[in-house]
Amino acid sequence: MENKVSFYNTLTRKVEQFIPYEDGKVRMYTCGPTVYHFAHIGNLRSYIMEDILEKTLRYVGYDVKRVMNITDVGHLSSDADTGEDKMLKGAKREHKSVMEIAKFYADAFFVDFAKLNIKMPDVVDPATNHIDDYIKVIDKLLETGYAYSAGDNIYFDTSKLKDYYVFSSQTEKELMVGVRDDVDEDSNKRNKGDFVLWFTKSKFDNQELKWQSPWGIGYPGWHIECSCISMKHLGEHLDIHCGGVDNIFPHHTNEIAQSEAYLGHKWCNYWFHVHHLNDKQGKMSKSKGEFLTVSLLEEKGYNPLAYRFFCLQSHYRKPLEFSYENLDNVTVAYEKLLKRVASLKDEGTKDEAAFNKYKEEFENAMSNDLNSSQAITVLYDVLKADISDSTKLALVESFDYVLSLSLLSLRKAKEDSKEDAELVAYVEEKIAQRKEAKKNKDFATADAIREELLSKGITIKDTREGTVWERA
Repeated sequence: MENKVSFYNTLTRKVEQFIPYEDGKVRMYTCGPTVYHFAHIGNLRSYIMEDILEKTLRYVGYDVKRVMNITDVGHLSSDADTGEDKMLKGAKREHKSVMEIAKFYADAFFVDFAKLNIKMPDVVDPATNHIDDYIKVIDKLLETGYAYSAGDNIYFDTSKLKDYYVFSSQTEKELMVGVRDDVDEDSNKRNKGDFVLWFTKSKFDNQELKWQSPWGIGYPGWHIECSCISMKHLGEHLDIHCGGVDNIFPHHTNEIAQSEAYLGHKWCNYWFHVHHLNDKQGKMSKSKGEFLTVSLLEEKGYNPLAYRFFCLQSHYRKPLEFSYENLDNVTVAYEKLLKRVASLKDEGTKDEAAFNKYKEEFENAMSNDLNSSQAITVLYDVLKADISDSTKLALVESFDYVLSLSLLSLRKAKEDSKEDAELVAYVEEKIAQRKEAKKNKDFATADAIREELLSKGITIKDTREGTVWERA
C-alpha cells in the first residue's frame, strides 16, 4: 500500500518513512506496566501517544496487531538488575500476595485506559504466562555462548556483541547514569553491561513467585519477558516497539541484544519513544511529590479527557511540563470545543470535496511524526470553515477516531436529553389515553396501548398510586 506515515526512529536517530515488514500489516509491541502500584499520569502520557500512533496507522489503512505485556514478576527496583522485585515490594507494602497486587493494579490500569479513551491492545499478556518460553530462549543463548552462569544466576554476555549500545554513541559510563541504580553492583557480572536472564533462589530466598528451571528454582529477569512475549504473538520480525524514553537504556537495549542473539537476524526496525512528563521539580515519578493519578485528577474535578487533550497539544518527543494552571487552561479550551461541536446542526449536504481536503490535511499532520497539535489546528479550521454543518460533523467524527477526545459526547448528551423529554411526554400521553379507555371499559384499546408501549421497550404497571413505567 502507499505509505504516508513517518515518525522518529530512536534506532536511527531520525524521522523515517514507515515501511512495515509485510505490506499493509503492522506488528506493534508496547512495554506494559509493572503492576505494583497505580500508574501516574506521566506513565500514561506514553500510552496516550502510543494509542495515537496505533490509531493513525489504522486511520491511513494499516492492519495493526498490537501486543502489550503485563510485568507481574522480575522487574527489580533498579533497572540494572539490582534491588528488590517491585512486585514483592508492593505486596509487602499492602500485606497481600503478589498475585493479588498484580490483579488489583492491572485492573486499575485498564480503568485508566478506558477513562483516557486508550484502545485496548489486541493482546495483553502477563509475564508469568511464559516461563517455558523464557527457558527455551535462555537455553539457546547458553548453547550459543551468548549467556553464562555465575553465582547460580544466568547472565547475557554483552561482550559477545559487536555493538551493544545500539541506541547511542555515548560511553558505557555515561549511559549507566540513566539507570536507577542506587544499590550494590552485582559482582557476578563479567562486564558491567551484562544483565540477568534468570535469577535463582540465591538472589532472594523470600521471592514469592519462582519456578523450576534447568538452572535451579527461580524466576526470569525483566528484559527477557518483553522479547519472548513479542516473539510469541508477533513472530520473529517486529515492526514497531514502543515505550517511554526511560526504557531506552537498559531495557530496550537489552531486548535487542538478547532477541537478535537468539534469532540471528535484525528483530525490530522502528523504535518509538515518548518523552517524560515533568513538573517544576523535574521528571514525574511515584516516589516524590504528589502522586498524580487519573483518579486524583477526577477528585479535583478534572475530566480525564482534558488531560488527554493536554498531551495532544504537545509533541511526544518534547518534555511536557504539568501544572494545574496549564491543565485549567486546557480544560477551558476543551469544554469550549465540546460546546462548539454540540452547537452544530446536522443540516445541509455533505461537501465531499471539502471533506476530502480537510481529511487530507489532518492525515498529513498526523503522518508527519504525529504532529497532533497541528492536527488539532486542522480541527479548529474545520469548525471555522464556510462549509455545511453536516460536513463539519462528518469531519469531527472522522478526526476523533484518532484524537479520541469524545468530541461528540456533549452533542450526544443533548440529543439523549431531548429524546428522553420526548419519550416522557409520549409515555405519559399514552398512559392518560389508557386510563381513559379503562374508565370507559374499552379494555381492547387499553390492552393495545400496553402492547404499543411494550413494542417500544416500555413496561407499565398499575399500582395503588397510579400507573408507573420503566424501560424494559
